[in-house]
Amino acid sequence: MRTVAGLPAAGPAVVAHAAGDLRIESIPLPAARPDQAVVEIAYGGICGSDLHYWLHGAAGESVLKAPMVLGHEIVGTVIRAAADGSGPAEGAPVAVHPATPGPGEGPDFPRYPENRPNLSPGCTYLGSAARFPHTDGAFSRYVNLPSRMLRVLPASLGLKTAALIEPASVAWHAVARAGDIRGKTALVVGCGPIGTLTVAVLKRAGAARIVATDLHRKPLETARAVGADEVIEAGDNALATVEADVVIESSGSHHGLATAIKAAARGGKVVMVGLLPSGPQPVLISLAITRELELLGSFRFNDEIDEVIAALGDGSLFVDPVVTHVFPLERGLEAFETARNSAESGKVLLDFAAGG
Repeated sequence: MRTVAGLPAAGPAVVAHAAGDLRIESIPLPAARPDQAVVEIAYGGICGSDLHYWLHGAAGESVLKAPMVLGHEIVGTVIRAAADGSGPAEGAPVAVHPATPGPGEGPDFPRYPENRPNLSPGCTYLGSAARFPHTDGAFSRYVNLPSRMLRVLPASLGLKTAALIEPASVAWHAVARAGDIRGKTALVVGCGPIGTLTVAVLKRAGAARIVATDLHRKPLETARAVGADEVIEAGDNALATVEADVVIESSGSHHGLATAIKAAARGGKVVMVGLLPSGPQPVLISLAITRELELLGSFRFNDEIDEVIAALGDGSLFVDPVVTHVFPLERGLEAFETARNSAESGKVLLDFAAGG
């Protein structure tokens, strides 16, 4: 159904209502603000935070207080350009940078480096319950998005591959936190989508030797397909002999962090991109001290998204094997069930255009 203006009046969306209550339902498309373009979503990647909102009604400290549209890993096509003339033209294929940085309000918000807006305390993200009212995501057939969020895709980049741009930007940011890794040995702990994308980024960045470890065989196969030189199942004694100059911890568990610290060479760097649960965590801090390891946090990304788009467009970043399943939107619940099974799936995509 279309409005008088020729735009859709409503469209199907993935909405989390509470823990265990995920629905595919029609939501209205409101009038766009002058700085917003109307985007028809083609693909959306299911992220770990989407799974947490579905399974637990919360992602860390962000708790659902009202129904919320999920999704921040999205690509699509502009079907109505922003009225103020900003951003891409109608018909442009686009990826989305889902963050809106901000300093917060009032005197109690902490300071942050202005050149690192990902750390701004007032930052909001599509599909996040960190604030109330919540910030709806973009797992919807049609969505209004600020033109500043949109990045035009090169003609050489298909939309299915482009659906990996947001998580690949997270991986790119993590590798950048480690500095120049050319000629170095790198270990990736945890080969979910972020971990396997990190392997691909390390390969492009010139690591001499890339080792990947995970609990399951299927993710390790994907890691090898995108550039890992060696794969080791978690718990194997061979991990103790890796001596990596750089370790990227992407499992999000204290067991993974322990593996990262043990496998790091003396004077090495451990980049922590996997988000551990809030609260105290056991850490082999004595070993980190005596080896003079650098423990570096990595959170989301900034302008790296533009470098990722360029690298995917020119073929220097190879990520296609990371996508393991694609489901039409009407099978969205099945898609989420598949995505939660990390032993058998990598990145699971929703196809919003399938079926017309």
